[in-house]
Order: sequence, then structure tokens, then C-alpha cells
Amino acid sequence: MAGGGGDQETNLEFTPTWIVALVCTVIVAISLLVERIIHYGGKFLLKKNQKPLYEALQKIKEELMLLGFISLLLTVLQERILKICIPKHLTNHWLPCKKADDVDETVHFQTNFFSLIPGGRRLLAESANSGYCEAKDKAPLLSLTALHHLHTFIFVLAVSHVTFSALTILFGGIKIRQWKSWEDSIQKEEYNPEEVLRSKVTHVHDHDFIKGRFLGFGKRSTLLSWLHSFVKQFFGSVTKLDYTTLRLGFIMTHCKGNPKFNFHKYMTRVLEADFKKVVGISWYLWVFVVLFLLLNVHGWHAYFWIAFVPFGLLLAVGTKLEHVITQLAGEVAAKHIAVEGDLVVKPSDDHFWFHRPRLVLFLIHIILFQNSFEIAFFFWIWAQYRFNSCIMGQVGYIIPRLVIGVFVQFLCSYSTLPLYAIVTQMGSSFKKEIFDEYIQDGLVVWAKKARRRAVNGSNQVEHKESTSPMAVQLSQVETQESAMEEGNGGEIKHANDQLNSKVN
Repeated sequence: MAGGGGDQETNLEFTPTWIVALVCTVIVAISLLVERIIHYGGKFLLKKNQKPLYEALQKIKEELMLLGFISLLLTVLQERILKICIPKHLTNHWLPCKKADDVDETVHFQTNFFSLIPGGRRLLAESANSGYCEAKDKAPLLSLTALHHLHTFIFVLAVSHVTFSALTILFGGIKIRQWKSWEDSIQKEEYNPEEVLRSKVTHVHDHDFIKGRFLGFGKRSTLLSWLHSFVKQFFGSVTKLDYTTLRLGFIMTHCKGNPKFNFHKYMTRVLEADFKKVVGISWYLWVFVVLFLLLNVHGWHAYFWIAFVPFGLLLAVGTKLEHVITQLAGEVAAKHIAVEGDLVVKPSDDHFWFHRPRLVLFLIHIILFQNSFEIAFFFWIWAQYRFNSCIMGQVGYIIPRLVIGVFVQFLCSYSTLPLYAIVTQMGSSFKKEIFDEYIQDGLVVWAKKARRRAVNGSNQVEHKESTSPMAVQLSQVETQESAMEEGNGGEIKHANDQLNSKVN
């Protein structure tokens, strides 16, 4: 390590200063370039009034910061990790590859894409402690080679998750934007709810929405109803009739006084706000990574079976979302034979798992992460150990795994995400994105002041004025807003009625 010649590594003491300066310049320049791109990208999004996407970009910066910290931690603790020694017999169990002989095994794990670099493969750093445990007739807890491979894998995983999440939102958003023509055609129509209620009678069982969603399937058999929902997610998951009916149900429930409410714009804002939650890597997702690395034992084919987790979850979520629409249709058909005006469905949390529409977003987050994990793991193994590596597995397990990954990515973008965007609006409450940006900020400030007045007024004579129902309700709105920012899935409830009562 010290100076000299031969094949020994040279440390900074004997490295030309111009080389050190050149390498530092390149690293700093690349880092600053990436930072400036993110910075100006954020300014562009703010200029275009895309605050949700700006916040998602900030989330990506947080993930990059976390990666940098992990990288620094591994580098700083490298020497200490190499000094952690364990009995050699413990290293013979729970192996990703079956051991042959030491020579072959060493050659195998030392062969990767770094070997293409002239001069042979080099680790990020050589260590003087590489033979510390061997001198004690023990094995290191983690070898220097394995430590750097793990380092690379964590980076590839995080980048893959952000990339695939962004692609899903991008392609799903393209399909959702196609619905804008439906919204525009509805906005152009002269629509008066009161006039429709007086002059029109709709025979429920003759309505196309009911016939397509209720009478044809599921009236006498719950199994058929679920089967229909399962198949429907693959073919025309949301039709114009579905969009029109669900839109009207939302408006008549949450903003009846504004029949021209732009439902498509609201739905798009909600999806953009949800993106910042999906793009992050939460603690429970890291737990999944650790469990997979633990179970990736030779002969178990864990990397193959784990591919069915996002696949099964995706099919379950898509089926459930389609079934919610079927339940909305069935609820109207069961209660009415004919109704005055247009057919109106009644949004309710009761149609969702555990009465929580936001649970669907949590499941989609898991689906996207697990799928990106599968794809990232495949390409990392391919680059690090080559395609014919024992850790890669047999071709009969590799091909289905890749097919499932591509299918999950396509179906989530094409069907499940658009379904989520519209069906989760059929809950009992609406989200803060129903208001424009400046109105949201004004409500938050108003709610904070109301809560302070309510707290201070409890110890004063003017208790009645300070703790009026309006102040308390707006305080609850602000509390729910804070909960949403913390990722707890809170929602603004009945804020429209509160504003109307304030105006009155």
C-alpha cells in the first residue's frame, strides 16, 4: 500500500497531485451538474404551478441524500466491518450459491463487468485488514468484495424504484389525459341539475351503466360479480359511461352547487400529490429487501417466487377497484326502479377494504417497489456476475420472472393506476386538492388561527365566540391536512359544507 512499485496499490502519499486534483474535479463537476439539473427542474415545476410534482422531486433528492449517507457509512465502517470475525462453519449455511471448491468460487465471484476495464478489476478501496480474520482462523462477517457488491446493489435498487415509479405515473397519466376529452364534452353541455330532476325520469334497470355493471353479472352470484371485475380490468377498465356516472356521483355528493366542477383536473391533481408518496422508499420496503436477501438461498428460488407477490397484489387491487364500480351500480339498482333526473351513485368508504380508500395507494406503492426490486436485482446480477452465474438461476426461472415484471409494469400503468385515480374518489370524503393551490394555503392558515383561538378561548370569558363550530371544524381540516403531509392518509371531510355555511 505504501509507495513502491510492482503490483501493489498506491495510496495518496505517492499519487501525483495532478491526478488527485483531476479526479476530484470530475467528481465535483458531475455532482454539481446533477444538483443544478434537479434545482432548475424544481424551478420549472414551480413556474408551471406543479407543486405536487415539485414535492415529488424533493422526495427524490431525499432518496439521493439517503443513498449518499449509506455510501458514506459503508466506506467509513469498512475497516470495522472487516474486523468482525465469525467461525468459519457459519459461512457454510444459507448460501445463494452451492460451494464447489475455493478456487472456482473465488474466480466466479471476482468476475464481473469491472473486469472489462484495462488493468483488471479494482475495488473502490483496498483494505489492510483483508487478512485480519484469516490470521485468527476465522472468516470475516462480510468480505471486501461482497461489501462493495452490496453497496452497488442498494444504489441500483433505489435508482430503479424511482425510475419505474416515474414511468408508471407518466404512462398512466397519458391514459388519464385521454379522459380530458370526456370532461370537455360534458363541460360544453348546458347542464342544470334542478331542471333535470324535474323533467327527466330514468328507469334504473334500463340504464346502460346498470346493465353493463349489474344486471349482466353478479345479481344472483357474488362469484360471477368478482369474476366479471377480474376480467374487466384487462379490457376497457374505465369507459366513458363509467367516467360520466362516477363524476356525477362525486359532484352531487361533494359539490352539488357546482355542476361544472372540473372533475378531471381535480383527479389529476390528486394523482400528482400521490406520486410523491409512491416515489419514496419507506422503512417497510427496506424490511422487504432485507427479508428477500435473507431468503435468497440456493435451491429455494426465492427470487422467482417473490415475483408473484406484486403480480398477485396487482390483480387483487385491479379486481377490487372494478368491483367497487359494480357495487355502486348494484346499490342503486337494489334501491330504485326509477329515479327522477340522471342516475346518481352514492360514494362511500364502505365499498373499500377496511373502509379506507387510501389503502389502495399503500398497496400500489408496495407493488411498484417489489416489481422494480425484481428487475433491479436481475440486471444487477447480470452486470455483476454474468448471466450464467449460479446466483442468477436457471433459465426456466429467469424468463417467467422477466415476463411477470414486464406484465406488472404494463398493467399497472395501463389499467390499475387509471382505475385508482377515479375509483378512490368514490369514498365518503374528498381530498384537499379539490381546492386550488391558493385556496388550500388560505384554508390552512385560517384553520391554524381558528385552532389557536379555540385553545386560547377555552380559558377566557369570550369562550363562545372563540370556539364556534366553524373554528373547530376548520381546525380539524388543518389537522387532517398535516396528517396527509406526514403520510398518514388523512382527508379533508365535509369542507365544502363548512365553506357554504360560512358564506351563509
